[in-house]
Amino acid sequence: METQQRLYPSTLNPLIAAPSRPLPTRVAVIGAGTIGPDIGYYVKSALPDVTLFLVDVVDKALTNAEKRLSAYAQKAVDRRKMSPQAADAVLQNIVYTTDYHKIKDCELIIEAATENLSLKKRIFADLEAIVAADAIITSNTSSIPAQRLFAGMQRPQRTTVTHFFAPAWRSLPVEVIRWKGAADAIVDYLFWFFANTGKAPIITDDAICFVLDRIFDNWCNESAGLLAEATASQIDKAAEAYVFAGPFFVLNLANGNPIIVETNTLQMEEGAHYRPAAILSSVDRWRTHRPGAPADVPAAIREVIRDRLLGILFSQSFDIVDRGIGTRADLNFGCQVALGFKKGPFDIMRDLGEAEVKRIVDRFAQERPGFPKPGRPLAEYQRFHRWILTDDVDGVRVITLRRPQAMNALNDEVSAEMLSVLEAGANDPDVVGFVVTGYGRNAFSAGADIGKFPEMLGDREASYAYAKACAAVQAFMDRMDKPVVAALNGLAMGGGLEIAIRCHDMVAVENAVLQFPEITLGILPGIGGCVVPYRRWPDGAALFHEMILAAKSIDAAAAHDIGMISRIVSDADVLIPEAVAAVKRMRQNVKRISDAPVEIPDILLPEKPMAGKRALSREAVAIALETIQKAAAADTLAAALDIGYRGFADIACTDAAREGITAFIEKRPPVFNT
Repeated sequence: METQQRLYPSTLNPLIAAPSRPLPTRVAVIGAGTIGPDIGYYVKSALPDVTLFLVDVVDKALTNAEKRLSAYAQKAVDRRKMSPQAADAVLQNIVYTTDYHKIKDCELIIEAATENLSLKKRIFADLEAIVAADAIITSNTSSIPAQRLFAGMQRPQRTTVTHFFAPAWRSLPVEVIRWKGAADAIVDYLFWFFANTGKAPIITDDAICFVLDRIFDNWCNESAGLLAEATASQIDKAAEAYVFAGPFFVLNLANGNPIIVETNTLQMEEGAHYRPAAILSSVDRWRTHRPGAPADVPAAIREVIRDRLLGILFSQSFDIVDRGIGTRADLNFGCQVALGFKKGPFDIMRDLGEAEVKRIVDRFAQERPGFPKPGRPLAEYQRFHRWILTDDVDGVRVITLRRPQAMNALNDEVSAEMLSVLEAGANDPDVVGFVVTGYGRNAFSAGADIGKFPEMLGDREASYAYAKACAAVQAFMDRMDKPVVAALNGLAMGGGLEIAIRCHDMVAVENAVLQFPEITLGILPGIGGCVVPYRRWPDGAALFHEMILAAKSIDAAAAHDIGMISRIVSDADVLIPEAVAAVKRMRQNVKRISDAPVEIPDILLPEKPMAGKRALSREAVAIALETIQKAAAADTLAAALDIGYRGFADIACTDAAREGITAFIEKRPPVFNT
């Protein structure tokens, strides 16, 4: 908690705090080599109207950068991820130049030159002589502390490190370094800026290699040290139990051998045990396989690789937490979204259990003396929220779902964490109510993970029990005396919308979209989606029929017209204040869901039901229709919700559900025969 308060003195959700300045209109990126053009493309994609200056001392690098950005935009158009008009806007107003004086009016300058301290310091000295006194200057270094880069500058308070991950235009995380020379307002602004432009920033302390490079570099260096006992391909294969791509495949992709040598040499300031493996300096590319391809690894060798790699992963994780370099939540999150880990390090530890973690840690300490060991009981490293952020705003507890890599989709752990926060706050006299929102500007929650559901297809009682268990958060909100307001910052779909409709009020940005897409998978919204809308907003019953039976999406304006959303705001920056105000208006006057039956319009079951141009299963639509009708006629809300759970269980036993879920997993359109 102390580390969190130091690194995040204002808020954990970057879009809650009001920014100290507006979005920039002129941005410069220094360095047109490896990552600089990618940073530039990210900036232009997020802010097409901005004027971007890409600066380098070599004309050829600028020419190549221009070709790269054009290729990125064309690929986005070809894949229908960007319209030709949007691509043109991205490529306009880009100045490729060797003249530093052209960037004198830029509000934000991001240095992305070669990882050389002397060179970077010369660049910053030149920049200070040219740019305005209030321009923000940052460095994309992956390893050099901000103190070493900026301490000698005239105005260090407007500087820090902003470390991107490859590919910088697509990878979500950016490490923003809070160092003693930077003004808190500048760090907080960059935290807001990156989140506002589609990134998932985390704030770290000013240590060598910060948080995520400490993990990645040592993971790769330890892998190189294992080459005396296994091949690169065997090591990659064993590592694939924990990452989507093995270390040597990634090093080939990024030409990363020199980087590991450089960063681990720097880390040797903390001990000779960080010495880079000698082989990294003598090999250009590694002989390995593509991720997922077969590779034979004898069990004994696999165990050696596994224990060594988990040993270094755990060692670095303990060190980062014990020294306060970063928070447990950010480390766990960052390893997944930046480094391609399937689970965060603390998730791996939890799954293995304390006894096995201790065995691995003890073996690693014996084989690799000098590396950090846990400084506290192992159980203490597990005490944090993995998937949600909590901020207190004027007595209101704001719960932010942080899974931007999955558009904030729900899973069992997210729901459990939400419930624990609601339960604790319900009994806390300092908490007047709650706001639930999603991370970023795109999604409140785009549904729920498939989770355990595929295992339950065809099992009526297991599916019923699962639906009922998944509704624990919603059921608790139904009983709460303190108000809960959903702040819809974008898409609210499926299970995410089922959370939102059980909150006592909803406010939304004007581009929010609400949808129940379950019927397109041959299932139905079984955690209240077939029940609650009709009882809370009966005037919208005909529209709800279309939403549930034909997957119709509606915008915030349509939801406002039928009373689902109480207020619409123009921008995400004012969404949370509006939601907090809604909580305050509702104190002592929580709106309950009707316990009485409700009359609904007749529904005609089409012979060939469709969702737009997509054919649906008539059998699935019929079950959903019957569920809606029975639930509406139920004498109590509890009985109606139970009918919803039963409807979910019934539909789980159909061929339509099996085909829909299988098609979803296989990433293909379903083909319904009934």
